Amino acid sequence: MNTYQITEWCSHFVREHVVPGDLCIDATMGNGHDTLLLSRLAGSAGRVLAFDIQQAALDATRKLLISRNAPDNTRLILDSHSHMASYADAETVSCIMFNFGYLPSGDHSLATCSETSIPAVLAGLDLLKPEGLMSLCIYSGGDTGFREKEDLLKLLKSLDCRKYLVIVSSYYNRPHHPPLPVLIRKLPER
Repeated sequence: MNTYQITEWCSHFVREHVVPGDLCIDATMGNGHDTLLLSRLAGSAGRVLAFDIQQAALDATRKLLISRNAPDNTRLILDSHSHMASYADAETVSCIMFNFGYLPSGDHSLATCSETSIPAVLAGLDLLKPEGLMSLCIYSGGDTGFREKEDLLKLLKSLDCRKYLVIVSSYYNRPHHPPLPVLIRKLPER
């Protein structure tokens, strides 16, 4: 890894997991960096579904994909991540990426919240195929508060350990409520 930013940490594991031809989801499109990563990894034979509730996110992502000559394999969807199950079938998705919080260049009052994030993670777990990977970048404090973080951690703790491997890491010596990188692996059925 070149940096120690949470997004780079999660992207490292996604790069190790996604192969050409995969179906992937960027559940929180933002400025499109995870969408671009998934598009390149899935390649022309793969597909990427990217979600956001702000038109500005779709516009920024579309511009990024075009400027970086990304494969034409991405569908940008103006909808909540909590509705992702309407766009993909159960156990067909290789990788799902979440960055909770707000659009960095956007309105900070428009942020993810427990009411949509919890259903989105649960929907995503159903969509993941066996051995699929989900990454979560969980931010708290400042503009985003702590409720969503605590609710997500409670959910993660409750997941059946026979079905999911959940790894929660931390920037242990960083001040001011550092983000939490999380990886979830859907275990193969026994």
